[in-house]
Amino acid sequence: MIGIVSYGFYVPKYRIKTEEIAKVWGKNPTDVKKSLLIDEKAVAGVDEDSLTMAFESASSALSSVDVDRNKIKVVLFGSETHPYAVNPASTILAEFLGIEKNYLAYDTEFACKAATGALISAQALIKSRFSDYALITGSDKGMGKTHDVLEYTAASASVSLLLGKDDLILEIVDFETFSSDTPDFWRREGMRYPSHGGRFTGKPSYFYHIENSAKSLFKKTGLAPKDFSYGVFHMPNGKFPVQVAKSLGFSEAQIKDSLTVNYLGNSYTASALIGLMVVLEKAKAGDLIFLCSYGSGAGSDSFVLRVTKNLEKNIKEFTKIIKEKKYISYPTYLKFMEMI
Repeated sequence: MIGIVSYGFYVPKYRIKTEEIAKVWGKNPTDVKKSLLIDEKAVAGVDEDSLTMAFESASSALSSVDVDRNKIKVVLFGSETHPYAVNPASTILAEFLGIEKNYLAYDTEFACKAATGALISAQALIKSRFSDYALITGSDKGMGKTHDVLEYTAASASVSLLLGKDDLILEIVDFETFSSDTPDFWRREGMRYPSHGGRFTGKPSYFYHIENSAKSLFKKTGLAPKDFSYGVFHMPNGKFPVQVAKSLGFSEAQIKDSLTVNYLGNSYTASALIGLMVVLEKAKAGDLIFLCSYGSGAGSDSFVLRVTKNLEKNIKEFTKIIKEKKYISYPTYLKFMEMI
């Protein structure tokens, strides 16, 4: 069985409240919160980007296990805010981590599912005996145009997973993926901010792909939503994951712990994985976890994960760590996003 040996995460300490943004544009804060179900979001500092955050989460993942870094022959970096348009972030990350030069590295892009796509590739490379271990990272410093709905949701965070075959904390039982050419969200070369199709990002995009990916996996494995202790979905806002979970047959109790979007925002490639981080604080050996990502353009990856007894000695206190925060003003937010 191939799966996750260790994990690490990083969430910037800075936060901006939804009401702080709303009042600048003359919006009713209550209406905005009710529409998006987001109270505040995590904001990367002016000296942070997807790579610096990736280093933090990857360092955390590697620090909690005794693994020879020379055996990590795969380093994959999923993001939609890579620091360079041409130049890999994965090799810089590996260099910072002290991983030797004889490894496969590449950056992946597929909007918010770039990291789960890398997860599928990484487990295949381990299965083929190319490498004993693989490190994957989902990291983003999300931003949106001012006075756009993305300004309330686009957030920052990073999650890293170390994959292997021994001493697993999470077994990858099975997975499925579903994709199509559905341009609901995009950013053309040279453009600073992404654009989106408004309502088109919902039913024909997010819901259609997640539902097909999930149902294919249920059919393949013979499992049903009731068989899972937890369900974790990509979270572009507070409403979508709740609605799609309900449409598939998951209960509120199964997904409520994973809804980090309400207080951290949508951290793009790290979004679903950040939800998983919270769930791992409570999960017990034998629990099945359903993890489902979504990436605009569009596609969805679904996974069945089984918790092992090794998780008990590898749990990281996510909820305690993210309580260490500092609120910033809107002008400071613009500075951190390098808009002013």
